[in-house]
Amino acid sequence: MADVQFETKPATQFDLFAGLESTNHEQIVFCQDNATGLKAIIAIHNTVLGPGLGGTRMWYYEHEKDAVRDALRLSRGMTYKAAVAGLNLGGAKAVIIGDPKTQKSEALMRKFGRFVNNLNGKYITAEDVGTTTKDMEYVQMETDHVVGLPESMGGGGDPSPVTAYGTYMGIKASAKIAYGTDSLEGKSVAVLGIGKVGWHLLEYLHKEGVKLYVADINQDILAKAANEFGAIVVSIDDMIGLDVDVFAPCALGGILNENTISKLKCQIIAGAANNQLEDEKVHGDKLKEMGIIYAPDFVINSGGLINVYSEYTGYVRERALAQTENIYQTILDINKMAVDHNINNQIAAIKHAEKRINDMMLVKSTY
Repeated sequence: MADVQFETKPATQFDLFAGLESTNHEQIVFCQDNATGLKAIIAIHNTVLGPGLGGTRMWYYEHEKDAVRDALRLSRGMTYKAAVAGLNLGGAKAVIIGDPKTQKSEALMRKFGRFVNNLNGKYITAEDVGTTTKDMEYVQMETDHVVGLPESMGGGGDPSPVTAYGTYMGIKASAKIAYGTDSLEGKSVAVLGIGKVGWHLLEYLHKEGVKLYVADINQDILAKAANEFGAIVVSIDDMIGLDVDVFAPCALGGILNENTISKLKCQIIAGAANNQLEDEKVHGDKLKEMGIIYAPDFVINSGGLINVYSEYTGYVRERALAQTENIYQTILDINKMAVDHNINNQIAAIKHAEKRINDMMLVKSTY
């Protein structure tokens, strides 16, 4: 599938349906409430495998079209993430427009929960960037179609440790491809973005004797990483061109583009960020030409989705972690498929996901 494309028009005139046609989305819902200040977008990409599950991101967007684009890109990624992970889920995502530090409230989150409830289970929400398990408690007051609840309420709690574990497994699998061994001892890894997932990833890597480089806008977390893990702090601008074994993007997407790829000196790119490639075909091919092993983002970061999905069967973190370990073999399988068909790893991962979706469409062709 092509990436979401919009014509260059004023923010109020971009061609929404052209974007939907290019990604084959099923539904997009705009949610607005003057009383609470809620402005939200729920994008449902594909529900062949099951209800669309994806977190709710709260972010300040300069233009509303940027929020739409984000919702479309992220929901599409969730479809592929669930399919590759072998889950009976479709893909969806929600975006709330606003500053989570100043504009979020109980009333706003509960109102959003009512909009989720109106979709009658077609969309299941969870936490994401800018939202928390506490926010999901508020949403749960208005709908049952929410996961990622605190463990005290029978949920899986914060999914970031499991996302980090899956990313760690993906890095080890990528090392196996590049070096013939998955041992990371003595290897160098540059982690861009030290949020909750990035911090837990540092813990895993430090335990294996990795030389760590870190970059983030939060100076306090950088100082903490330097103190606890001996990490070397570098600027965000310098992170891209570091001569390291592994570059692990764990912040927002679009980091791999025309301006950055030529600066890369790493052998592996394997991180938890969504939508790392600005253009999946063009920039994925460029990484392939450069001989860089790329771990597809929606494969390597699927641990969080696996974690919240496990709430359906009665949450046990050990079981979620065990299923997350399968990311290791999936990365190996996708890389082999890419080599066999002479395509880049991201396109191979998409084809892998789409095959499962198409196969299940055959199964569901009769009631």
